[in-house]
Amino acid sequence: MQQAGLRLRVFLFFALLAAAGVATAWAGLWLGYRQLAQPSALSGFMTAAVVCGFGLPMIAAGIWLLFDENVSKPVDALSGALRAGTDAGGATLKKRDAGQYLGDLAPAVASACERFAEASAETGTRINEATAQLEGQREQLLQILSDIPVAVILAGQDHQIVLYDGQAADLMAREHPALLNGSVFDYLDEGGVRAAHGRLAEAGAGRIDVTLTGRSGAVYTGHIRRFGRTGGYTLMLEPLSPDAARPLVYDFDLLGKSRCDSLADAPLRDLAWVVFDSETTGLDPQKDEVVQLAAVRIINGRIVAGEVFDALVNPGRPIPAASTKVHGVSDAMVRAAPPFSDICRSFHGFCAGAVIIAHNAPFDVAFLKRAEPASGCVFDHPVLDTVHLSAIVFGGAEEHTLDALCDRLNITIAPELRHTALGDAEATARAFCALLPVLEARGLNTFGALRAECEKHRRILKTTGS
Repeated sequence: MQQAGLRLRVFLFFALLAAAGVATAWAGLWLGYRQLAQPSALSGFMTAAVVCGFGLPMIAAGIWLLFDENVSKPVDALSGALRAGTDAGGATLKKRDAGQYLGDLAPAVASACERFAEASAETGTRINEATAQLEGQREQLLQILSDIPVAVILAGQDHQIVLYDGQAADLMAREHPALLNGSVFDYLDEGGVRAAHGRLAEAGAGRIDVTLTGRSGAVYTGHIRRFGRTGGYTLMLEPLSPDAARPLVYDFDLLGKSRCDSLADAPLRDLAWVVFDSETTGLDPQKDEVVQLAAVRIINGRIVAGEVFDALVNPGRPIPAASTKVHGVSDAMVRAAPPFSDICRSFHGFCAGAVIIAHNAPFDVAFLKRAEPASGCVFDHPVLDTVHLSAIVFGGAEEHTLDALCDRLNITIAPELRHTALGDAEATARAFCALLPVLEARGLNTFGALRAECEKHRRILKTTGS
């Protein structure tokens, strides 16, 4: 019962109250019949017992429905808004009339959210002012690194990538999609990297020359250098294009993270997430086709700038005018685009080692699963649905469309980006990042705990949309 939600507890309370009322009424009627000691009165007492047996539960059910609609549901919504406002930062209570029968509770929650948002904004302003100089220095560092004709990859002792620069991004993309927190072995021969890392340790030197073979068979030369005291290292290789302009991508927090062998026990912030969305010719995953697929990656609870998948798809059939009116993708735009099987192969690489997230995920995932035979890729990745996460935080009785979720979290989707694959993917990713601290505050810190909680809300998908 400690894990049961408020609405279930209230329902059980009224069910118990109805059962107790029926039992009490029947006991009173039985005692009255015994004292009366007139067998001819049995029929009357039985009629009274039947009326009590049906009437009391119906009265309790009616009162419960009123209580659920006017108390339990508003309390769930208010608690979700309060958690979002304090844990996610910036979310506010949109419905001033929510919980109109709860006295001052709803205005008090709204006031608390607003005050917290104001305090967060003031703190954010001070932090922005304090970090402006550091940001300027960072930009100068990026400019300096861009002028150095070396491809730089920094990895931890577990060979997971913590940093790569623009030159390295081009080199990596030749072998596999460039992914922060991906494995060095996705790009370079594992045996060669391990041997070079071992020689570096044995030599006791700060740097040694290396010649490494890429997964494609390409040969790269350069140096390997020790980084820190934890076994991390930096690869400095000859770049494919010294003029590459892609930004420096990094997260030094990844250096201190330990790897968890069990997905169920893995902390949510230790996982890689790919948030994706698709635009299609229609709403039937078994008959319609994808015309656009887009995704962004989340590492350590933050969207990774620069790691974006965005592709138009030739559906092999005309796009209905009604669909084009929604997502803006026309036949002319996809005429020269690859088929979905080719896009799926590229997307599969982009999703390597990640948990997939989508809003109303069964719809989008169904297209990927249907394309498996043609693409030769199996999308067996773990999947999360932000519809379920919205239900966990804000209660199952609320609306859980993407627009409603973003509205609650104060996430703005530009009108021209809504119903585009990349625009919706980015909005969903921002919503997930905002919900993550709320979920952790509720004790849902591991993937297994979150999946178990999501199972309680699977019915929500039957009544929600995107």
